[in-house]
Amino acid sequence: MISLNTDICRLLGIEYPIIQAGMAGGPTTAELVAVVSEAGALGTLGAAYLTPGKLREDIMEIRKRTNKPFAVNLFAPVPKDDFSRIDEVKLALQPIYEELAIDGKSAEYSSPDHGEELFRICLEMNVPIISTAFGSLSPEHMAEAKAQGVTIITMATTVSEAMKAQEAGADAIVAQGNEAGGHRGSFSFDRHPMGAQVGLMALLPQIADAVDVPVIAAGGIADGRGLVASLTLGAQAVQVGTRFVAAKESGAHRAYKQAIFESDEESTVVTKSFSGRPARGIKNYFIEQFESSGTKPLPFPSQNTVTKEIRGAAAKADNPEFMSLWAGQATRGMTQEEGAAEIVSSMMDQAHALLR
Repeated sequence: MISLNTDICRLLGIEYPIIQAGMAGGPTTAELVAVVSEAGALGTLGAAYLTPGKLREDIMEIRKRTNKPFAVNLFAPVPKDDFSRIDEVKLALQPIYEELAIDGKSAEYSSPDHGEELFRICLEMNVPIISTAFGSLSPEHMAEAKAQGVTIITMATTVSEAMKAQEAGADAIVAQGNEAGGHRGSFSFDRHPMGAQVGLMALLPQIADAVDVPVIAAGGIADGRGLVASLTLGAQAVQVGTRFVAAKESGAHRAYKQAIFESDEESTVVTKSFSGRPARGIKNYFIEQFESSGTKPLPFPSQNTVTKEIRGAAAKADNPEFMSLWAGQATRGMTQEEGAAEIVSSMMDQAHALLR
């Protein structure tokens, strides 16, 4: 008998086995996180691109709005910048600069890395749950977090990554299928330059069989059917991203949300064009233009830093053709904004109906 009151609900202190994904870059406002947590699920603040001051501000705002548990998502240690091919990349971007009427002559590029400060703030402000993408916390950070009683969630895209996450000390592991939107939590791209392309239905039971800690399913899950199916395959909760990007409380640009509402299961591609790391998003003019140039993007985070000016100009112009429209493959049913609490309740209502 499948139960919606799982061990992970007790581990995380939540009522429902639903986790709102910690999407960095703007969608996860303090309001969204708080509303999701207050609704009985787990809200997650995507903090990787925040300044230390903004992280403090958001944590305080979340706590003003709810006393329920929430998580903060951080990146594992980020690689050093590599701008050795900057001239080649900027040449490929020139038509886009012209299209948006920007000069593309920013000062010397440098990707901010506040990882250490963000981690310290999480401990200082007693964040109860930390999740990580692109690998595990360092052994030192893991030990410090554990000593303070922080629950650690690590994302994995293969069985081997899941086993490494467990060995590193993760209390729960997200099994993230290739249907997922945005950047998945791949540890390494040595074997698979575009990330391991394993779908959730194949990945989830294999990870569940391989590890002893609770498993969270992610990738193309958008409703109660996905929740029940995931629990059947061995998960104890689901992580949902794209549907919450389109929520009323999300900080995603209105043109980004509209692109989701107009998309379907065939609209997305996996690309390195925006960030230098493979990510699934709705195909637009920027992706087509950059990929048709044949230019290899800079590695992450350098490519992400170089394209920031373009994404900012596109947002000001309300032009989704030059935005990074991260989205998964389950968007067909998303046609209008919903409240985040409504998303949680509708998923649970559907799941309960299926299990009666």
